[in-house]
Amino acid sequence: MSLQGARTRPVLPRRLLAHLALLTLGVGLVSYVPAVAAPVEAAAGCTSTADCLSKLTLREKAGQMIQVANSYISNKNDIATYALGSVLSGGGGGPNGAGGTATQWADMVDDYQSYALNSRLGIPLIYGVDAVHGHNNVQGAVLFPHHIGMGATRDAALVQQAEDVTRQEVLGTGIRWTFSPCVCVPRDDRWGRTYEGYGEEPSVVSPLGQAAVRGFQGTALGTESVLATAKHYVGDGGTAFGTGDSGYLIDQGDARISEAELRAVHLPPYQSAISAGVGSVMISYSSWNGAKLHGSSYLINTVLKGELGFQGFVVSDWGGVKQLPGSTYADKVRTAVNAGIDMIMVPDDYVGTINAIVDQANAGNISQSRIDDAVTRILNAKFALGLFTRPFTDRTYTPQVGSTAHRAVARQAVRESLVLLKNTGVLPLSRTGTYKIVVGGKSADNLGYQLGGWSISWQGGGGSTTTGTTFWQALQQETAGTGITLQNVGTRTKGRYSGDVGIWVGGETPYAEGRGDSSTLAFGNDNSSQLADLCARVTTCIAILYSGRPVVIGDQLPKANAFIAAWLPGTEARGITDALFGAGFAGKLPVSWPTAVSSEPINNGDGKTPLFPLGYGRSPY
Repeated sequence: MSLQGARTRPVLPRRLLAHLALLTLGVGLVSYVPAVAAPVEAAAGCTSTADCLSKLTLREKAGQMIQVANSYISNKNDIATYALGSVLSGGGGGPNGAGGTATQWADMVDDYQSYALNSRLGIPLIYGVDAVHGHNNVQGAVLFPHHIGMGATRDAALVQQAEDVTRQEVLGTGIRWTFSPCVCVPRDDRWGRTYEGYGEEPSVVSPLGQAAVRGFQGTALGTESVLATAKHYVGDGGTAFGTGDSGYLIDQGDARISEAELRAVHLPPYQSAISAGVGSVMISYSSWNGAKLHGSSYLINTVLKGELGFQGFVVSDWGGVKQLPGSTYADKVRTAVNAGIDMIMVPDDYVGTINAIVDQANAGNISQSRIDDAVTRILNAKFALGLFTRPFTDRTYTPQVGSTAHRAVARQAVRESLVLLKNTGVLPLSRTGTYKIVVGGKSADNLGYQLGGWSISWQGGGGSTTTGTTFWQALQQETAGTGITLQNVGTRTKGRYSGDVGIWVGGETPYAEGRGDSSTLAFGNDNSSQLADLCARVTTCIAILYSGRPVVIGDQLPKANAFIAAWLPGTEARGITDALFGAGFAGKLPVSWPTAVSSEPINNGDGKTPLFPLGYGRSPY
């Protein structure tokens, strides 16, 4: 059995054990004392950023600048040996692969932390995770609509409340850093990361990104904060179709735009996040006019840290430094560090990366002041978060993961995110009566499809991947005891059945990043046939589309009496049934909806005619 599976408590570092032993002298054997109650600073080897900096060796400073994925740590003692600054869980990087309960995650994170506290100076890790629509890697956590859905709400207070819920659930697993919010401004819906953005204009993105930062961090970093990350700096939403790296059509591509456009469209959300005190900024894989962002001293040092006054630390994306030009890896590391990257998400070769930093510093290619600046920024965050005094999980938060109260917030977010594209007077549905509703479509009772990508695993999946309520389950709960008859035909829509109301639920299947790039934005043949079959067999037909972006629906709109863009709503489909049965629709399109893929990129004010414009949404019906 692995350490994570066998241990229910962290192994306390030797310094802390000795300290606790002194406190309990004469009381018998030392029992386990939660780290949150122990004055770890007294046992640590340094007590402030300046103190730590004065005592760290060059190699230890390089270690603090490293973030390694947990799946690449073959020997946990390396955390102490190399004074590693951070560990992360990538998509699917749970206690035993994808998933894992909150308690299992807390045990895992505390276990890694215990090794860090056994390092020479006892500097704690800052553990990171992609909690991008709730604590989405954790089994049983509440998952909110992806950012595009939250953008449809236009509700900054709700976004802040949602991220405050996520903050609490992340704290319940011992993690203190999330790679969220994404404040990209997606300008081409063919991009596989479109759903990670709040909308196509900075006027939509900026206030919601700012609210998200405050939800995670509060008004200032403290012991109850989760460090937020504004990403991906900068212009990743403006990359040109056909320029993507690694065979992708657009992801990790080249933003071939002027500096004026970069500043007008893509930079404002970062200004807003910085004004809210965001603690970290992640650099984009993409390029700007042919130059990789990971190596742009102008955009990182001059603009971000200088002009915008960003005081937090800059982290690379997963393996992003390796994509830089250079004859050797050391050349790439030198370029990245000198460009202003403070922490390198390696995520694998941490020893080689440390060696590269040390060798380049000894050769005079990276200045000591640049290294000290990077480490100062990282240590400042750790001290502000209280990691030196409270390095382990605050277990009072752990039972709150997936709580009823948290699910209620997500249910509200789902309801407010729904955009009613069409209604010929068939909505709202009556809560009483003796009519029959027939439900069909591949997504009606498939929780994984309802969640989208970045849900338990990196790319997401189908079926009951976590705890939640599917649309079919929500409809059953909504109509219980009303006299309304229900039938679910699933994907077998060509059968012999009839009904007064038909509700089709379908759309895109889960994807993340480049694997979601699309050259067609096609509705899909399976969706088309299932929608047509269902609508032909009922009196009134309602279509509910799950998607991470607009898809081409011109041929499908006439078939349904009502058409709803439900985005990727997360775990709480009761928000959809709330809207159908009387709560109304409040969502407004955060993007322009194209008539055809040939319209892409299409954005407000560019002179192209959309099927539905930015801001469209029938309200309440």
